[in-house]
Amino acid sequence: MKVGYNGDVVDAKEAVISVFDHGFLYGMGLFETFRTYGGKPYLLDRHMQRLAAGCRELGIRIPITGAEVREWLSRLLAANGLGEAYVRLTVSAGDAGLGLPSGEYEQPNVVLLVKPLPDVSEEVYRQGRELRLLKTARNTPEGGYRLKSLHYMNNILAKQELLAAKVSAGAEGLMLTREGRLAEGIVSNLFFVRDGKVCTPGLETGILPGITRQRVLELASEAGYETEEGLYGWDDLLQAAEVWTTGSVQELMPITKLTDLQGVSYQVGQGTAGPAASALLAAYRHDARNVKA
Repeated sequence: MKVGYNGDVVDAKEAVISVFDHGFLYGMGLFETFRTYGGKPYLLDRHMQRLAAGCRELGIRIPITGAEVREWLSRLLAANGLGEAYVRLTVSAGDAGLGLPSGEYEQPNVVLLVKPLPDVSEEVYRQGRELRLLKTARNTPEGGYRLKSLHYMNNILAKQELLAAKVSAGAEGLMLTREGRLAEGIVSNLFFVRDGKVCTPGLETGILPGITRQRVLELASEAGYETEEGLYGWDDLLQAAEVWTTGSVQELMPITKLTDLQGVSYQVGQGTAGPAASALLAAYRHDARNVKA
């Protein structure tokens, strides 16, 4: 397998990170995940803007531009014989020795990874998936807002809880804030429809400001839906006409079954993807295939 390492394309075994890299020692680093459509990364400029803002907050010199990522990714896809891919771009703080940093990180490491897109049938987008409420609470961001950082323990603990519950294939877990407010999925943002309004938890809950989340809000407004970002509880989901999750790779995934902490399940709507989710998924894919930044 070929990987991207500091601008080059090399065998995976050649991409070596120092044990003194502060991404390894202290979780100082960020990553972006996205996918391609027609071999081109979708919303890459937005991903790069979020990455650059996070790097500034962490004191990491951003070493690469969106144009450079596009060219690098093209080479990496060709080297792996992939037309379409799940992509992860990682910026790790770099070797700064043992101990906390004495200044900014001037020589970060950048890694670009690709793999085939998950095989998800279109039937799943019609029948939907399960969303299970978790005991694992969403932790609060270390800074003013949540970064997509290498410190991913909260999400991994949530995933372990979900796996232990022996849920249906493809199910997502839902984390609440410690105050009991709806937050986000393990690898997704959350949406629901209430009284004809498209709702999603606000950033004040400490969720990740998802790139797909923001684009779906824009597409919903363009389609004439009223949108709302706010503070909600589990009961709001139980009363919702539609529920879906969003992410760069999964796109918009309808949720047709909600399961609480006691294992009791509730059907959402008619038990299939609702009209808003279906329409917005179609709009999202149309937009993606035009590869707008």
